[in-house]
Amino acid sequence: MWSRSGVLSVLMVMLASMSATAAKPNVLFILADDQRPDSIGAYGNEHIKTPNIDSLIQNGYSFRRNYCMGSQHGAVCQPSRAMMMSGQAYFRIPMDLKGVTTFPEHLRKNGYSTFVTGKWHNNAPAILRSFEYGKNIMMGGMSNHIAVPLQDISKEGTLINKRTGEGFSSELFADAAIEFIEKQNSVQPFMAYVCMTSPHDPRQPSLEYRQPYYDAKLPLPKNFMPQHPFDNDTLIIRDENLAAWPREPEVVRDQLAEYYGLITHMDDQIGRIITTLKEKGLYENTVIVYAADHGLAVGSHGLLGKQSLYEHSMGAPLAFVGPGIPKGKSSTALSYLLDIFPTVCDAIDLPLELELDGKSLEPIWQNKVDTVRDKVFLSYKDNQRALVQDRWKLIRYPKINHTQLFDLKNDPHELNNLAKSADHTLLKLSLMTQLKEQQKQYGDKAKLEVRTPKPFYKDLTGTERKPDRHQPKWIVEKYFD
Repeated sequence: MWSRSGVLSVLMVMLASMSATAAKPNVLFILADDQRPDSIGAYGNEHIKTPNIDSLIQNGYSFRRNYCMGSQHGAVCQPSRAMMMSGQAYFRIPMDLKGVTTFPEHLRKNGYSTFVTGKWHNNAPAILRSFEYGKNIMMGGMSNHIAVPLQDISKEGTLINKRTGEGFSSELFADAAIEFIEKQNSVQPFMAYVCMTSPHDPRQPSLEYRQPYYDAKLPLPKNFMPQHPFDNDTLIIRDENLAAWPREPEVVRDQLAEYYGLITHMDDQIGRIITTLKEKGLYENTVIVYAADHGLAVGSHGLLGKQSLYEHSMGAPLAFVGPGIPKGKSSTALSYLLDIFPTVCDAIDLPLELELDGKSLEPIWQNKVDTVRDKVFLSYKDNQRALVQDRWKLIRYPKINHTQLFDLKNDPHELNNLAKSADHTLLKLSLMTQLKEQQKQYGDKAKLEVRTPKPFYKDLTGTERKPDRHQPKWIVEKYFD
């Protein structure tokens, strides 16, 4: 039998343990889909309304040169999310994350209640071992925003309740997140992963959200082009088929208006989630991550999709808000989305003993270092490779033996190719050498040159297009018929 003093000692240890667990910050991870980094008001875009995202930016720390590493196929969101969940480069991991410890799984093993809503693009087993709770989950890559296929996670840890959502995607996901947050208390810390499908197409916000942007007659991107100036080997793909070639300025303006409308509508839903967090008294002890899985061209360089290595497509917003994180600050240090996993673990003081490609960004906002990496490596399929170092960016297209070299400081829109400039010969050689070294580091075996290159230019004028099954009738009539 235990003595009274022994029982009291055990209870004191248990209470101390519970207190320590309760002190851990919560984690709210909000992820947008296909949001280019310059589509946020707080980042200098005066043409878009994003007051709630702006508030996160103003109350947190932003990484303004953040990248998705790339993809082995056209659905860039799948490897991007796999990298965020694992903290590892996509070359090293299976897309279903089999055998890989995920970010939420690590938190769950360490006492966190984990919840997911929205898009999950990395198969069922990984989501079920990562999250204890889940509602309004969309398994897959995309859907019509008002006909979202949904499922939930049962108490037994299975996916149940297959159905079509009644309402708009961003609202359905926000509703589920709010319902989860309202049930929380300060005893057990939680991680809520809210994966929006906006602003991924179909670009179908209600007229209330898109009409003001139609009326504004938005300016075209500064790197707008009717067609891409050469064949990057990914010119004909679903994303690129959403408008005819050559790209007409008015068509791009309308698609930008619809894209911005989706973002503003999503921003309103994010505001609802943050308001709930504050009303529950949980905001001050919650680390909030805001990011997107990658960007989108929407007319830049004559492209519409994300299947390129330009800044508008591989760049992505990234901001952290919460206890111990500086407010209204930012860094131009190079970062990857796969840095989120170790960064959050540092921010919530959770040990992480896994070997990751991701690096914690916390030392940057603590002013301990200026950067955690001096270069980033970008890749797409076997037809595009890039290296970014400081102000310089080299992109290589092996299928046509073509190279681009941009000075991002003086040419942020990537319009002036310096690759053939005699003044930059040594720089180009140095960057190419570093690109090969990065390939070796990450296990990328793609060749950077071919013996018989494809034709350099492809004129797509009049190319036949067909809409995918997710596009609503009015978009098909407007852009395809």
